Amino acid sequence: MSVLTFKKGIHPEYHKELTKEKPLRDAKRPQEVVIPLQQHIGAPLEPLVKKGDHVKRGQKIGDADGFVSAPVHASVSGEVKAIENVRTPSGQKTLSIIIEADEEDEVDESLKPDKAVEDLTPEEIRSIVREAGIVGLGGAMFPTHVKLSVPEDKEVEYFILNGIECEPFLNVDNRMMIERSSDVVEGMKLMMKAAGVKKGFIGIEDNKPRAISNMKKAVEDEANLEIKVFETKYPQGGEKMLIKAALGREVPAGGLPLDVGCIVNNISTAVAVLEAVTEGKPLIERTITITGEGIMEPCNLYYRLGTRIKDLIEEAGGYDGDPGKIILGGPMTGSAQHSTAVPTVKGTSGIIVLHKESVAKFDPKPCIKCARCVDSCPMSLLPLKLSDLSQYERYDELDEYDVQSCIECGSCSYICPADRPLLDYIRIGKMEDMKLKKSSQ
Repeated sequence: MSVLTFKKGIHPEYHKELTKEKPLRDAKRPQEVVIPLQQHIGAPLEPLVKKGDHVKRGQKIGDADGFVSAPVHASVSGEVKAIENVRTPSGQKTLSIIIEADEEDEVDESLKPDKAVEDLTPEEIRSIVREAGIVGLGGAMFPTHVKLSVPEDKEVEYFILNGIECEPFLNVDNRMMIERSSDVVEGMKLMMKAAGVKKGFIGIEDNKPRAISNMKKAVEDEANLEIKVFETKYPQGGEKMLIKAALGREVPAGGLPLDVGCIVNNISTAVAVLEAVTEGKPLIERTITITGEGIMEPCNLYYRLGTRIKDLIEEAGGYDGDPGKIILGGPMTGSAQHSTAVPTVKGTSGIIVLHKESVAKFDPKPCIKCARCVDSCPMSLLPLKLSDLSQYERYDELDEYDVQSCIECGSCSYICPADRPLLDYIRIGKMEDMKLKKSSQ
């Protein structure tokens, strides 16, 4: 079987075996949830409830007027205990709605479809997706209805569903393709209708044989859909890598997949769209992999959004030994957490717990000029140069080296034998570069 791939990249240890064969199951309903009002790229939300209000599961509790936004909903029924600033996985404090769950777990009356699926227009599907608060569940949390709203000056030839899941440890999309393959396809077809796209394919890495087999069966009768198999390599799931490997098209620097006739979305997002359209269900739960050597019972779960990290770790049997680091998301692009009281958000797809003895001490050494960071960079950048310019605050020179093309995959930091925090400095540089550009406008 021939497989597709891109140039460069790395081959980290994947650790998928810890949860690869663990079916998805429901986590217990939490006694309290924390729903941040900023869980998407775009305009921040305003609360639609106040302290003391009773809310029902699925009720919209935060919204904004901006087009690039996504409302939030109560994931449990109960009383609004507080509306206050809470530290979120990003490390920032964000205005959040804290709900104390009751035993009834009442469902909001609005959770029902308005029309038969076949009668919905593309505009109506996009409106449902927007009202359901659906964002990209691969981690970026970009509002899905915006992605499905194709500008008049753009033509889209391919709708790509990203089932690569190249981050080590994570298995939620893999399990979704194994357990709910037909739902994935039906959700994809709804998104294609909403965006007016006729052809599509689902990309899967070759380390997921059961997912490949199940998805091929699911598209057997779909003349305009196909499965494309990719080499297992990081970061194969990056949009630009996926498009280049599959179609030979290169997304321009600063551009989007739309610029080369593509829309890319995530496997779990497709299922969320299907549930919103056919059941009237907003995005109030999602899947997560809880894993790592420091977890007693690694597992894959459906959980209510806003559940605190500590509750989900308990759901996985608690710690196995002394935890040294807790990471939300994958180890390459995720973020280490200072507290397990932090709530989960729409983009939280993984909790990884590592033992103390496995966590390397921060001890960067001088660069040995090996160029391994250059050889591994999927965007063909010069990570060391970008990192140095940022470290020494020479931000005005970063644009010359195309800093905004960095996809922040972390390959450079992973491969560096001197343990230099290349990506950390590059991220700072990207932010400072954007500030300089804005100030000069």
